[in-house]
Amino acid sequence: MPTLLICRALAVLAAFLAALPAPMRAAAQAPVQTQVHTLDGHRVTLDVYPAIGAPRGAAILSHGFTRSRRTLAGHAQALADAGVLVLTPDLPCTFDFRCNARALAALVASLRAGEAFKGAGGPVQKVMLVGFSAGGLSSLLAADTPGVVGYVGLDPFDRVMPGEAERLGLAAAGRLRTESLLLRAPPSRCNAEAVAAPWAATLPVLWRDELIAGASHCDFESPSDWMCRLACGDTDPARQQRVRQGLLDAAARWLP
Repeated sequence: MPTLLICRALAVLAAFLAALPAPMRAAAQAPVQTQVHTLDGHRVTLDVYPAIGAPRGAAILSHGFTRSRRTLAGHAQALADAGVLVLTPDLPCTFDFRCNARALAALVASLRAGEAFKGAGGPVQKVMLVGFSAGGLSSLLAADTPGVVGYVGLDPFDRVMPGEAERLGLAAAGRLRTESLLLRAPPSRCNAEAVAAPWAATLPVLWRDELIAGASHCDFESPSDWMCRLACGDTDPARQQRVRQGLLDAAARWLP
């Protein structure tokens, strides 16, 4: 009897999968793949989220300070479900934002060269860079790389580097000619009192600057965790959905 029940259950599952549209079946057959690549001399672990159907382009999502690629997994899967090939690297340098930017630029170049990323299906010519917190600064510094068609800063961070007079991100924002989207939280200790807010007045090609009322720094991760919530405040599904929708809007605009 147990064998008969198992056979019936498998038959129902097979019929269900067969009834799904082809892109959804393809997604079920293309799980997230973890790879290791050498980028600008650093061995970098990254997760690859294959797009549903033929990829319309790629997105590289960069995590915040002391965080990891897994804290952006929810955003990555949502973009993959929308037809975007997504890569989430563990950034190689903790405090050196220029080092991380060089690694991201190398990753963009690898995509454009058609190197082996599962689900890419060949060279990817259009890439959008997305960065949370400190990853937003590293992504901004790499956003002038050939092939990058858009930049999204998720409550990004900025700082003055030793021996320099101007904030690193603010200076880069003034030079950037890539269209940009900023999704920000109100000032708090976790975004250094909205230290990146002046970017909005400096970015030459700013598409949208959206301040999400009441948002905590953790609302911009997906998933966040108890450590972030303890340090930076609770998350809220409605606010998190506004962040997610901003990313999907950006993909629709830059990777049509």
